[in-house]
Amino acid sequence: MNRGVVALVTGGASGLGLATVRHVIKTGGKALIADLPGSKGSTIAQEMSDNCRFSPVDVTDEASVRSALEMAASELGPITAAVSCAGIATAGLTFSKRGPGSLDDFQRTINVNLVGTYNVCRLAAEAMSAQEPYNESGERGVLINTASVAAFEGQRGQAAYAASKGGVRALTIVLARDLAAFGIRACTIAPGIILTPMMAGMRDDIKESLAAGVPFPKRLGHPEEYGALAHHIMTNGYLNGETIRMDGALRMT
Repeated sequence: MNRGVVALVTGGASGLGLATVRHVIKTGGKALIADLPGSKGSTIAQEMSDNCRFSPVDVTDEASVRSALEMAASELGPITAAVSCAGIATAGLTFSKRGPGSLDDFQRTINVNLVGTYNVCRLAAEAMSAQEPYNESGERGVLINTASVAAFEGQRGQAAYAASKGGVRALTIVLARDLAAFGIRACTIAPGIILTPMMAGMRDDIKESLAAGVPFPKRLGHPEEYGALAHHIMTNGYLNGETIRMDGALRMT
């Protein structure tokens, strides 16, 4: 890329999003942490770098996403990447002895993980389309979304989560085709079992059991590996329309 990376990262105050922000800043770029008002995003941005900002965002709310995009443009420069890491995970059987699964939980998961991702993509694409291309290919930006191995092999009790992440996976090639005329790429990362703060709190024997199921390397993934992959997608202009599994060849049974 002929211009430095300026990334807006939803869910940027923790886990995969925070790892992405750190990688962007470490490699000389700028980043805006877009996360819920109750997150630690403001403190993290202040402590991290003069090239980092925070904007409170609910990904399902158009006004707050627009506000974050405007802040990024005015304080950091035209964005070159929008990374969607915001998401929730709910669990529940479709039907059990207790009755049908919760429709509210299903709808909420779809709304945050899928509708929220689409909302960020459409608004980021609007902002990027108005910018001047920053390389000889005519590129104006890249959208990087987060799916999961559950998009391929959903587990028992993951109906809502798997459906939402499967939707993000299916959205990828459509975004790439819809936005090609504007010089905007779209890719998705589908992580396996990653050692996020929530996972780190599990008992060691549970983590060891999960790691044993990974063909190679036999360990849980690191958020930093997600951040490095996201940054590579930002800077590799020929990656487009692809969902990349980052899972150590794990195939859930």
